Amino acid sequence: MNRIAYTAFIAFLSSVLTLLAVYTLTADEEYATGRDGLREITLAELAEHDHAESCWKAIHGQVYDLTDYIPDHPTSEEVIVEWCGRESTYGWDNKRPGVPHSPRAESLLEAYRIGVLAGESEAGGP
Repeated sequence: MNRIAYTAFIAFLSSVLTLLAVYTLTADEEYATGRDGLREITLAELAEHDHAESCWKAIHGQVYDLTDYIPDHPTSEEVIVEWCGRESTYGWDNKRPGVPHSPRAESLLEAYRIGVLAGESEAGGP
């Protein structure tokens, strides 16, 4: 009886380890993670989300999906959609010339973070 239980346990353990190895080796490259365990998003992928129905922005090396926030933005939709699908740090830091967004806006932004811009350094710059 012990030999059968031991054999069954080894077979089970081998199956689990095989599944784990297959999952690790075949993970879709699209979902590769960058720093902080977040997905790395290329500029090409970012550019696909350039409209109100799918609005992604890169700000200081982080990528945010702001689609659901557009109706809540205090200005007209066009102001936020203008920067969708691209690197938007300049627009973020200059909502008016030389005037960045508020700390409150920055804290709201965190809830929409979905990844990091591929190729960005730890400091968030190219």
